[in-house]
This record gives sequence, structure tokens and C-alpha cells, in this order.
Amino acid sequence: MNSHHSEPLHIAYFSDVLCVWAYTAQIRLDELKRRFGSQIRISYHFIPIFGSTHQRIGGGWKEKGGFAAFGQHVAAVCAGFPHVEISPEIWTRNIPKSSASSHLYLKAVQLLEQQGEIGAEPVDEFSGRSRFEEAVWRLRLAFFRDLRDVSNARQQLELAEELELPVNSLMKLLHDGSAMAALCSDLGLRDEFHVEGSPTYIFNEGRQKLYGNVGYKILEANIRELLERPEGLASWC
Repeated sequence: MNSHHSEPLHIAYFSDVLCVWAYTAQIRLDELKRRFGSQIRISYHFIPIFGSTHQRIGGGWKEKGGFAAFGQHVAAVCAGFPHVEISPEIWTRNIPKSSASSHLYLKAVQLLEQQGEIGAEPVDEFSGRSRFEEAVWRLRLAFFRDLRDVSNARQQLELAEELELPVNSLMKLLHDGSAMAALCSDLGLRDEFHVEGSPTYIFNEGRQKLYGNVGYKILEANIRELLERPEGLASWC
């Protein structure tokens, strides 16, 4: 389709699994993959916006009504996105203590993919997502829709079993420090690219950054411009 890029365009995607804006943005990622296929390569990175939910919501929203008020805010956000499902009791029951433990689990799943223990190809029954991408999506669903405490290791293990992941290999990566190293690597990239929040899309190895509730057309326009621009030629505008 274009002669300029033999290599796929790399998009580094940073998010927190407990972030409602990343939950609503999943449909855009799925659409980008459908639209651009092998022309783009998305790498997934996790940042602990909700590293301590007690501090961020219990403390940060104290004056506004704490967890209950934050839950109402999240439900109101989702009301504007008919494609996502949300529990009316979100953030009031089975509240996760930290997103970081979920991220650790997901980095272990990602390592299974990188090591070839699970396939990296899109799976039809997962709407074209890979097994790892489906693991991320199911963890978000488990929290936002099913009100499961996804910071709990037992819930993570149940999700792994539901996806038929190789649990022994997964546990090894969690126990030997590999998943933690991968998670710390994400934090290093966050600092390198000055990522401020979730979700953030980094294009062109850090030269372009889109952050927050970015519409699909804006994402697509940015990708098209980068794919169609001749190598090394900066846009004048």
C-alpha cells in the first residue's frame, strides 16, 4: 500500500487497567488493528495511576464523597459510551487495592507471548485480539462489568484459567522476578517518554504523543500521516 514503510509503524500504548478512559478506548484499538493490520505494531505498557486506590480515590476524592462519588463519576463516563458495560456498584464493593498487581500479572502473560508459550496471532473468537490482548480486556471486564477485585491474585489466577493459559509457566514468571522486571521496564519508558496519564499513545519513538480521551479519527489521521510521509521528512505544519 505504501512504499515508504517496510517496517510497521510502532505505537507504544500506555494505560492503567483500572482507568475508565482506557476501558472505553479499547474499541478504538481494536478498530486500528482491523484498519491497519500489519502496517502497525502496538506494544502494551502499564502505568500505576491507581497504584494505591486508597490514596488516589479515598484521599483524592475525599472532599467530593470518596469511593462512592468516584464510582458515580465512572458510571457517568461509561453512560456516554454505549459499547461498554459497567456495574452500578463500581468502586463501592470488591474495591481493588492497587492496579499494579494486575499489571504484574499481565506482564507475565505478555512474557508468555514473547517467549512463544502462547500464540501472538489474532484470534477470531477474541474479536481479532491476541491471547495476551484478550487477557488485558478480560481483566478490565472483570473489574468494570463483573465487579471482581482484580488486584487479588486468586482472581487473576481464575482469569488465567478461564483463558486456558499455562498457569505453571505464568507462576514461574511471577515468582522469579521476570514479570517485575518487565513492569519496571514500563515505568522506565513512562519516564523516558514523559507519559502523564492513561491512556497515552506514543508514535514515532516519542516524537508524537496523544493522551486521554482521543477520538478514533484523530488516531487514524496521525497514523496515516506517519505511514504516508517519506522517511526522514518532517511535516512542515
